[in-house]
Amino acid sequence: MNWKQLALGAATVLALAACSSTKPMDPAATAPVASGSGANSGATAGAQQGGAVDPLNDPNSQLAKRNVYFDFDSSSVRSSEKPTVEAHAAYLAAHPDRKLQVQGNTDSRGSREYNLALGQRRAESVKNAMQVLGAKDSQIEAISYGKEKPKSNGSSDADYAENRRDDIVYQGQ
Repeated sequence: MNWKQLALGAATVLALAACSSTKPMDPAATAPVASGSGANSGATAGAQQGGAVDPLNDPNSQLAKRNVYFDFDSSSVRSSEKPTVEAHAAYLAAHPDRKLQVQGNTDSRGSREYNLALGQRRAESVKNAMQVLGAKDSQIEAISYGKEKPKSNGSSDADYAENRRDDIVYQGQ
């Protein structure tokens, strides 16, 4: 990575932090709550008794969103995607044993080399934002698939938009 890319990445992170209009989630609010004891304890028993389960497994949690979408030829996190990044950063900060991979993807336009680089910039952008919000570097790996892992195979604007994304993949899930 050269100095120009490093400066651009730092500026992006600072811009994200300065432009944030939503308060980051309280890490304590995302911690799993166990209820019950003995043979009936655990996430299933807690859910049946009205207790909370790990928010990663709650389809109603912001953590259920595992994609961050980008504008064409951009690696800047959209303001509409910031709550997702903030939620995952807060979860990682509250669970230092958890790790994830941010997988950068692009649409099919452009060369393979260009798209791999753009996918990496997108993954690094999300990783840097999560670090600013409290996640540790050792918890996040940023990789790029470029255009090799499309979510949609069409060639419409909607198909391209669906492929301009980062996937958030937790280790062990």
